[in-house]
Amino acid sequence: MTPSAHAPYPDSWYAASAMPLPAQPTLEGRIHADVCILGAGYTGLSAALELAEAGYKVVVLEAERIGWGASGRNGGQAIAGFGCGEAKLEALVGFDDAKKMFDLSVEGLRWLRGRIDRHGIDCDWRDGHATVPIKPRQQREVEAAVEEFNTRYGHPVQWWDRKRLRSQLASDRYLGAMYDPVSGHLHPLAYVLGLGRAALDAGVRIFEGSRVTQLVRGHRPVLKTAHGEVVCDTAILAGNALLRGIAPELESRMMPVGTYIAATPPLGEQRARDLIRNDMAVADTNWALDYFRLGRDHRLLFGGRASYSTMTPPNLRGVMTRRMHRVFPQLRDVGIEYLWGGMIDISLNRAPHWGRLAPNLYFAQGFSGHGLIASGLAGTLIAEAVRGQSERLDLFGKIHHHPFPGGRALRTPILVAAMAWYKLRDALW
Repeated sequence: MTPSAHAPYPDSWYAASAMPLPAQPTLEGRIHADVCILGAGYTGLSAALELAEAGYKVVVLEAERIGWGASGRNGGQAIAGFGCGEAKLEALVGFDDAKKMFDLSVEGLRWLRGRIDRHGIDCDWRDGHATVPIKPRQQREVEAAVEEFNTRYGHPVQWWDRKRLRSQLASDRYLGAMYDPVSGHLHPLAYVLGLGRAALDAGVRIFEGSRVTQLVRGHRPVLKTAHGEVVCDTAILAGNALLRGIAPELESRMMPVGTYIAATPPLGEQRARDLIRNDMAVADTNWALDYFRLGRDHRLLFGGRASYSTMTPPNLRGVMTRRMHRVFPQLRDVGIEYLWGGMIDISLNRAPHWGRLAPNLYFAQGFSGHGLIASGLAGTLIAEAVRGQSERLDLFGKIHHHPFPGGRALRTPILVAAMAWYKLRDALW
């Protein structure tokens, strides 16, 4: 085994401000494990940590570096619930199961906070998240959601009118907010690196620069790389948007989508606090949404401008700057210091797609832009199932997932056309 010589992390404020882990070796030769996990992001590392602490011999194979994908590049907003929303879950599985799933997401948030505390992960956790409507139609929907969360889901969120929101957020763009004091935000790369450090300390063997090229299914699955292979009792596929050529039945039910984040230069503590006085994270309710928060060094982190074609949008820096200035016109003298993106995975119905392809082959995908809590929850529930307690993972198996229409050739243009309609709706009413 040799140290990984793989490329460094993509240029981002996260990579510039996180404490890196030592490079892990690449896999060479044949080794054996109780459990082999493809992917060293939130899902894979959460499962690895849980299983290693339970006494399992665990190997993680990562194509690039720990947290190199969406786990180390996302918006950092840790929000209870799932990408499809509660109404969609109720339509898919009924209220009782939808409520159990939502409660699990809240438990996933507690697990996240517990891991931060237990393993001393320095990732800048901050309490508070606001969902902010722009149009009257959206305001009615958000106010109805506040009522639903409080009365039917038992999740204490607050409706803030425009005046109360304006006392905390220095933008006139929004009509109010659903404020969730339980959700929050963190430094996503610092968190996933902390998970990686905890997994290594628990005895997990992590191999970087070790892309899985083939999965051989059977009584003892084999995951092969360019220079080695792992023979295991149980395999877990946690590659999400970067899972390619390994499990076609999963890839047909997942679409990679590009998403982008900009970071301003440091604004100074007072100017930053004048923007978001209570240091909450914020996301609007447009289909092509804006989301933003403050970083530890008092810069604004501003995300948005998803690409459903998988191609980087033209003039991305200019587009992101204009979107930021539309929310905060008082920053017109401020530009962008860092700009980065990456791929997230979405399912057709935006609901979580977790389960098993065989009794000894598990997977999780379909986080649909809402994965910081959900991905760690998925890894934890898969670890439970490997240990023989599958009831909570099997709950998510009740969600039926269809392949994206059009096959590999046409699914992207069909999705682009559909997203154009949603953007038009947000623009017009």
